[in-house]
Amino acid sequence: MDKHAALFAFATLLPAGLIGIGALQGSYWIVAAVLVLTVVTSLLDRLLPEDRTHDDGATGTALSVVLALTHLALVPVVVWALAGDMISRLEKVGLFFAAGLYFGQVSNANAHELIHRPQRALHRLGMWVYTSLLFGHHTSAHVLVHHRHVATRKDPNTSRKGEGFYRYVIRAWVGSFKGGYRAEKDRLARIGRPAWRNPYWIYLGGGAAFIALAYGLGGIKGMVLYVALASHAQMQLLLSDYVQHYGLMRKSRADGKPEPVAAHHSWNSPHWYSSAMMLNATRHSDHHARPARAYPALELPDDAPMLPRPLPLMASIALVPPLWRRIMDPLADRWRNA
Repeated sequence: MDKHAALFAFATLLPAGLIGIGALQGSYWIVAAVLVLTVVTSLLDRLLPEDRTHDDGATGTALSVVLALTHLALVPVVVWALAGDMISRLEKVGLFFAAGLYFGQVSNANAHELIHRPQRALHRLGMWVYTSLLFGHHTSAHVLVHHRHVATRKDPNTSRKGEGFYRYVIRAWVGSFKGGYRAEKDRLARIGRPAWRNPYWIYLGGGAAFIALAYGLGGIKGMVLYVALASHAQMQLLLSDYVQHYGLMRKSRADGKPEPVAAHHSWNSPHWYSSAMMLNATRHSDHHARPARAYPALELPDDAPMLPRPLPLMASIALVPPLWRRIMDPLADRWRNA
C-alpha cells in the first residue's frame, strides 16, 4: 500500500473505529471521535502541505467497499446506542454529533464515489448507503440531474449567489427528489420499461425498512433518533453541494444553451487531510469533467476556483449566511466575470 492509499484508509477508517467503540463503550472514545472529525482534521489541514498529486492507476475500490460495509454496520449500532441506556445522555449528544458528521462527510463521499462506478454491484452498494440515510433519491438525482444541469438554474443542487444555506436546503432537497423522479420516469419511457421498475420504489421501500429496523432496535425513540441522525447526515451532504457550487453559473451561448461545464464551475480545495477523509470529493472540478474517474486519480486543475479554507471549515461558515456572503460573494464575482 503506497502512502496515498494508506492516508485515505487512515483518514476514513479511524473515525469509524472511534465511533463504533464509542457507541459500545462511551467515555473518551466518543470525545476522540468528535475531536478527530473536527479539531484534528482542521489542525492537520493547516500543518500538512497542500497536495496536488494523483494516482492514475489506482481505483480505491477495496477501500470503498470496506467503507460502505462499515457504514451499514455502524448505522444500527449507533441507533441502538442512542436509544439504549448503555451510555450517558452527554455521551449520546457527542455520539450523535460525531456519527452525523461521519455519515454526512465520509459515508456520503464514498457513496458518491460508488454510484458513479459502472459495475452494477458497486453502484447498488452506494445506493444502499444513501438509502440508509433516507436519501436514496440522490442516487438518481445526482447522476441524471446534477451532472447534466450543474451550474444552471435547472439544477436544484447548484447554489446561487446571495442564496443562504437555509433557503437553499429546502429548494435542493425537494427539487432533487422531484427532478430525480422525473429523470428516472423519462429514462424508463425511452428504453421501454414499465413504471414499476423505477428505483424510487427501492429508495422509499428501503428507507421504510431502515426505519422499521430502528424501531426494532429502540422503539419509537430509536425510530425518531434514526430519522434525526439521517437528517443530520443529509445536512452535511447538502452543505457540501452548497459550498462546492456557490455562485458559479454557466453562461448562455447564442443558441440559448449553457456553455460546456469547465473547471471554473466548481469550488475545490487542495488541503490534504480533509481531502483524504472525503475521498478527494474536494477535487470537484475534475470530478465533473470526468465523473467515472476513480477518486485517487482526480486532479486539481490550475485554473479551478479554490476555497479560501478547507471544505469542512467552509461548510461550518456557510451556517452563518452573513459571514459566508462576506467571504464568498467577492470570490464568486471574480470567477463569474473571468
